Amino acid sequence: MVHGLTGGIRPYLALSLLCLALYLPGLAALPPMDRDESRFIQATRQMLQSGDFIRIQFQDEMRAKKPAGAYWLQAASVDALSHPASNQVWPYRLPSALAAWAAVLMTFAFGRSLIGERPALLAGVLLASSLMLTAEAHQAKTDAILLACVVAAQGVLARFYVSGQAREKASGGGCGSSAPTTAASLMAPGTLEAAIFWIAQGVGILIKGPIVPLISLLTVAALWGADRNIRWFVSLRPLLGSVVAIAIAAPWFVAVSSATGGAFLGEAVKGDLLPKLLGAQESHGGFPGWYLLLAAGIFWPGSLLLWPAVTKLWGQRGRLAFRVLLAWAIPTWILFELIPTKLPHYVLPAFPALALMVAALACEGLEVFRHRAAKVWYVVWTLIGFTLAAAVVVLPIKLGNGFDAATIPAAIGIVLATLLPAALALMNRPATAALALALTAVATYPVIFQGVLPSLDRMFLSRGVARIVQTIGSDGPVAAAGYSEPSLVFLVGTDTRFVNGAGAAGHLAAHPRALVVVTDRELPAFTQEAAKLGLALEQFGQVDGINYSRGKPTSLAVLGVKAP
Repeated sequence: MVHGLTGGIRPYLALSLLCLALYLPGLAALPPMDRDESRFIQATRQMLQSGDFIRIQFQDEMRAKKPAGAYWLQAASVDALSHPASNQVWPYRLPSALAAWAAVLMTFAFGRSLIGERPALLAGVLLASSLMLTAEAHQAKTDAILLACVVAAQGVLARFYVSGQAREKASGGGCGSSAPTTAASLMAPGTLEAAIFWIAQGVGILIKGPIVPLISLLTVAALWGADRNIRWFVSLRPLLGSVVAIAIAAPWFVAVSSATGGAFLGEAVKGDLLPKLLGAQESHGGFPGWYLLLAAGIFWPGSLLLWPAVTKLWGQRGRLAFRVLLAWAIPTWILFELIPTKLPHYVLPAFPALALMVAALACEGLEVFRHRAAKVWYVVWTLIGFTLAAAVVVLPIKLGNGFDAATIPAAIGIVLATLLPAALALMNRPATAALALALTAVATYPVIFQGVLPSLDRMFLSRGVARIVQTIGSDGPVAAAGYSEPSLVFLVGTDTRFVNGAGAAGHLAAHPRALVVVTDRELPAFTQEAAKLGLALEQFGQVDGINYSRGKPTSLAVLGVKAP
């Protein structure tokens, strides 16, 4: 079945259809998902509103977390497909979804020259279906776009390494790496591919600072340490290429430094980079090895084959393709394990290399996939799918509008789609199991991202508040006391103000026809100050639920001055 998909344009079409089925559902239905996404889309909106595409602002505050690249892509999408006054979030997310799709296609394109068409196709399936990439494709942030830059750069780097080392070996000057390479990998990459590498470096810097160059540098350093040979890298024209990368990234950095008097770069280093390196920023901490524990979930459903394959990866280091893929994946993974600040998406840049190696070993049907330990893991792995199936039924009861009978067949479908690849793996058919994981993802993610998550009203408090505000109308900026979620700014308006309880009462005194949002914690101070100011209050609605950023129950009252 896999062989029938590997010729011509068919694998690209098959992977594109898979990405469409996974990344499109929920793209428009999901409200802003977390604080980071909300800050991104609001800052992009303000770029469009102000016409200032150099400085990055969230309300009146400089946002020095990331460079401007992702904001520009989002702004272009919104300008072409929507309007900054609209609260539709999907145009802001579209660049992430397209970048995730591009990363999958490029993984196949580069992989076919490294490990062959059949395993490269399965690698595309594993990457496209991963929970982490699917989640990032649904969020207007940098990480899916960063992954596309990483694959473009690392794929070219791998091609140059394999081609250069294979030529040296063929001429008798090899480095000791003994492994067959595909015919395509022996064809020397040229100037165009070298240009792609350096352009990806420059664009990557504009997306997320030094991450792409750092990953490539670690890969080159690992290969040099293993081979004591770096002649192949000269073919990438590093001096000229560095000029190209700098020419792409430097103009904006110069412009933003000039526009902010150097404050942007200073804040980016002191306020964002150093805190992540020196401690667990914003309580996002974890111990070394934390990502290894998470891999079963964030690489799911591909984690079915990941753990059995991992035990054999190091033994494949003599093969040129595996050598460069290991040099890509291992240092990248170790880097993020050592950084104190940990978020699940940080290790996403290692996923394409892991997917390629796992797919190659699955196609070779190694004994490791038939070991007793592997079969125990296949059974344990199904528990993740069963958990997701249970969540489809339980979450609407806990955080939505109650039990929904439609969730039962959806949950059964997830269970069956989970059992199929597990059964194939138990039957010693790892390659077919890898292909079947596409069905597992298609049965699971659209249900979650389109059907379940958008219905969880108790989790998306800002959306509930925005509905009330839009129904009642606020003649003046909305003020929020005790609730400072960035999503409220995007959904209610850029001029939304964050105050305390007494400040909310003062805001109503100054803007009698405006609305305020007050948490139950700030309500006593608000009502006390309102009484002092002689305000007659009216409550227009209440939103109860969980503030998912803090994990605490929250009750929000939407109030205003009672009309005479």
